[in-house]
Amino acid sequence: MAQEGDMQQIIEAVQEKYAPDSRVELFRIVATQQQDTLLLEGETTSEPAYLELILQSKKVSAKVSDNIRLLPDKKLGDETGGVIYNSVGTLRSEPRYGSELVSQALLGMPVKILEKKDGWLRIQTPDRYIGWINGSVKTMTRKSLQEYLRKPKIIITSVCGQSFESQDAASFPVSDLVAGDMLTIRSEKERFYEVVYPDGRAAYVKKTDAVEVSDWLRDVTMSGESVVNTALRFKGIPYLWGGMSSKGLDCSGFTKLVYFLHGLILARDASQQVLYGKLIDEAGNFGEALPGDLLFFGSKASSEDSKEKVVHVGIYIGDKRFIHASDYVRINSFDPSDPLYDEFNANRYLRTQRIIGEVNSEGIQEIFLNSFYQ
Repeated sequence: MAQEGDMQQIIEAVQEKYAPDSRVELFRIVATQQQDTLLLEGETTSEPAYLELILQSKKVSAKVSDNIRLLPDKKLGDETGGVIYNSVGTLRSEPRYGSELVSQALLGMPVKILEKKDGWLRIQTPDRYIGWINGSVKTMTRKSLQEYLRKPKIIITSVCGQSFESQDAASFPVSDLVAGDMLTIRSEKERFYEVVYPDGRAAYVKKTDAVEVSDWLRDVTMSGESVVNTALRFKGIPYLWGGMSSKGLDCSGFTKLVYFLHGLILARDASQQVLYGKLIDEAGNFGEALPGDLLFFGSKASSEDSKEKVVHVGIYIGDKRFIHASDYVRINSFDPSDPLYDEFNANRYLRTQRIIGEVNSEGIQEIFLNSFYQ
């Protein structure tokens, strides 16, 4: 029992060092004593954590039984990559439809496959977020994924749209499309792109709804005005917990999508996004805030035992106004004299962080499609 207690302390220390956030790094290990053997069971995605845990365990017990699964699961073989083939793929906290919707992944997004269970896949998206998905993923070997990522693509720039069976917008649809979806180009026509889905379906997309990814990444304007203008295009989209597409958005899914459409990958949740960028304001006077800055809301730490809790995020648009997903994507104000005054969020404001100018710092990465999970 003493060994078991010592091992639990080691497990907690290793988890805090290598995998403090279970949303992006799994570490679920249990230690039990069976006669003279210390049994370690569970799973982790962190090889450094696994190696250190095994090393430390041998200092505690002469006999150690290692039943830890290091993910990606060896049973997958080389098929540890994949690409989303539906307009939006839904990630859940557990491998069942009744579990919490935690995030979404857009068509064309590369993912890392961690394991399979009863028809479900546990995947990790480019922001390292982990969840379970049923369908929507074309599995690939790492080599096949890299070959796919190197192919020329289009990105959907319209808030929503459709692809068609022929070069005629009156023809039957192949699927719906949302902003940020990406498809491989087969050929270019006068008014359409001929495209191929990751699962092999062929279709046509109107040129008015899309642009070639190479042109998009080259010409994207990273400015406060551009960020705000993009955000305004999603006004009225309903709030959806876990939503990250124009079908439905939660607060951090909204800010993440707006910056994704500027070629940047942000962390998934508000409590993660607040950790990155440049701190601009904590006093709430907004004298230094600029359009495009992220605003964070929640509860402040009231004691050593009560930590700060970040639960909401929006985008500053100027004049003490901000746009955010709350019931639907809407504009509100910190100014009590403004008809759009939001007393509830004004009272729980925490700080302002700047993303523009902080590109390729921790937590704010440019999109490099051909280098994902090399």
